[in-house]
Amino acid sequence: MRKRLSNNHESCLDAAFRYLSYRPRSQQEIRTHLKRKGFDAASVEHALLHLNRQGLLNDLAFAQFWKENRESFSPRSRAMLQSELRAKGIAVDTIAAVVEEVDEESGAWQAAAKKTRTLVDADYDTFRRKLNNFLRQRGFSYEVIQRTVDHLWQERGKND
Repeated sequence: MRKRLSNNHESCLDAAFRYLSYRPRSQQEIRTHLKRKGFDAASVEHALLHLNRQGLLNDLAFAQFWKENRESFSPRSRAMLQSELRAKGIAVDTIAAVVEEVDEESGAWQAAAKKTRTLVDADYDTFRRKLNNFLRQRGFSYEVIQRTVDHLWQERGKND
């Protein structure tokens, strides 16, 4: 029985390492993944404890990674980022520490500037409507959206 339990712990730990190999994960993501794979609670907790001891699980570092990744590739509003991190099982105080650094104006500008490349021939109404919808889907506030869209339209006029 001891040997079988040990094998289950090892299999669970191997599955956790494989899951971590693609990108950093939150502790809750790993717990959920391992339980979905059918591992018992004791094996899952053993694997999490082992990963914590090795310094491979750190929810603050994961939240920071997630924020930086979003800022670089797919900017979101502070509220949207909070929601994503909550869904990943990150503690509220950790989320607050990470998202306070988010610059919504910069994020909206970066996302919208990339989107304007697809709106080269759009008239003012189409340009405004499409960018408004695009930024709203990413959780930005009305004020931030309006400033960003107005500024990008003016920039576009200077370049024509």
